[in-house]
Amino acid sequence: MPPEIEITLNGEPTQVRDDALSEVLQASGYTGVGFAVAINGEFVPRSAYAQTKVSPGDLVDVVAPVAGG
Repeated sequence: MPPEIEITLNGEPTQVRDDALSEVLQASGYTGVGFAVAINGEFVPRSAYAQTKVSPGDLVDVVAPVAGG
């Protein structure tokens, strides 16, 4: 089993065991298509989630659109 790494997910320190962004999102309850992800301020295309790796200390932000007016 790979060692855990610490990232910051939406401002909260988070321990993750898998460094694949798609696995981190799934393990954190983010499924479906209603959100976007940025790592260290750079948005990651949805098509690249499976190939993108997170590294210790990364700042991962998951954002969802907000409706309203």
